[in-house]
Amino acid sequence: MWTKEELDKIFQWLDSSRPQMIEMQKQLTAIPALSPKSGGEGEAEKAGFVMEKLKEWHFSDIELHKAPADDAPSGYRPSLVARVPGRSSERTVWAMTHLDVVPPGSRDLWETDPYKVVEKDGKLFGRGVEDNQQSMVASIFASRALIELDLKPAYDVALLLVADEETGSEFGVSYLLREKQLFRKEDIILVPDGGNPQGDMIEVAEKSICWMKFTVKGKQSHGSRPDMGINAHRASANIIVHLDKLLHKKYSAEDPVFDFPISTFEPTKKEANVENINTIPGEDIFCFDCRILPNYNLDEVLKFVEDEARKVAQGFGAQVTVEPVQKQAAAPPTPVDSDVVKRLTVAISDVYGVKARPQGIGGGTVAALLRKEGFEAAVWGRIDETMHQPNEYCRIENMIGDAKVFAHVFGQE
Repeated sequence: MWTKEELDKIFQWLDSSRPQMIEMQKQLTAIPALSPKSGGEGEAEKAGFVMEKLKEWHFSDIELHKAPADDAPSGYRPSLVARVPGRSSERTVWAMTHLDVVPPGSRDLWETDPYKVVEKDGKLFGRGVEDNQQSMVASIFASRALIELDLKPAYDVALLLVADEETGSEFGVSYLLREKQLFRKEDIILVPDGGNPQGDMIEVAEKSICWMKFTVKGKQSHGSRPDMGINAHRASANIIVHLDKLLHKKYSAEDPVFDFPISTFEPTKKEANVENINTIPGEDIFCFDCRILPNYNLDEVLKFVEDEARKVAQGFGAQVTVEPVQKQAAAPPTPVDSDVVKRLTVAISDVYGVKARPQGIGGGTVAALLRKEGFEAAVWGRIDETMHQPNEYCRIENMIGDAKVFAHVFGQE
């Protein structure tokens, strides 16, 4: 454990690094690391920038892992590992964040340019500043403090900045788990990619996730002759309303461990069908984002959805196919008395003066992929939960405070 004098030095150094942390947020936000699935080029440019900064700041052990990706201009999706040697190499303390961000959405809903950070009222506004750059910058500067102050953490510290977190992790954590041997069962794995404004929630469990894409086929015709066509859009609308009502009724169990305690079934993305108003669409495509409590079988839910959607479509003379775009059954939870939970609890109490509690969430994080492989991972952050929203922001004090929590965890025996 750090001595009080060492901890004070670390905290003072982090407080004095406020301008540099803000500047790094600005530089990161100006590099839109969007997945090719979202119309971007991936994370290569952003990873390259981070690598150069780490070298400049005297990180001597840096690894670049390239997951082959044909749809990325670079030909790969990058993940970075930067290590700080500890007094013992028996285990590693990991802080895992992600390089990619989601698209900004409608620019009309943004008060500022999403890719140019604006500082106002103690907040930084811009796409990605909270999800996940707040934690990325905080973990980098927590580690950098140890290098600058010539302090050895209790165990080896490793920063892991992964690709592809926002669109399924195929080229990120899944690739690393499949192709690399980075983790050990005794490691302490912190995933600061979620949390709440109080900083008193340590996420140890997640719901199952199923993203569904519905393709409804009808028959295109002129808008004045509906008798000659089959309106796929009308069939879609009825499927959405039917499923929205039926799914919440059938899968209505509550679990107080989770924050939001019920399963959710939300119609989200809607693809364009016809370009002109006076054409009845012969095809219509929409999606559902489903977060399902672990007590329900994901395959059974998907079959139920397919059967019900088909019944409604047939009533309109249409056909429907349901494709699971992402399907991830809930992983075993991290034990509430695990090392990572205990260490976080102590650090959060010392830095923020709050008592943290283990809890489950509906949002999916890469921690679930680690838990499925038997690694104990915990998700934590002090955030206002503005991720994926227009006018996303992070509180500067949270970024600095979280860096102190990470540094505290790094020093624990």
